Amino acid sequence: MTLSLVLALIWVVAANVMAMIPSRDSHWTRAYILIAVGIPLLGFVTYENGPWIGLLALAAGMSVLRWPVRSFGRWARRQVAPEA
Repeated sequence: MTLSLVLALIWVVAANVMAMIPSRDSHWTRAYILIAVGIPLLGFVTYENGPWIGLLALAAGMSVLRWPVRSFGRWARRQVAPEA
């Protein structure tokens, strides 16, 4: 197993531990931290293991951070087709 996959696994475990701890801001601060760490980590995984493993790591990260992804999708939809 490569170093990048070990780091990605540690990221997933840390994300799950962070999700178990109660939060006053609905975990958004922790989500921002996970995103800031996860984007370079995703690039490292893709660089070491290729694009297919990188896409699997992206899907895993999106499943962990599904609410920020949903919020971004809603925001993007409002930007493309604003309500009349």
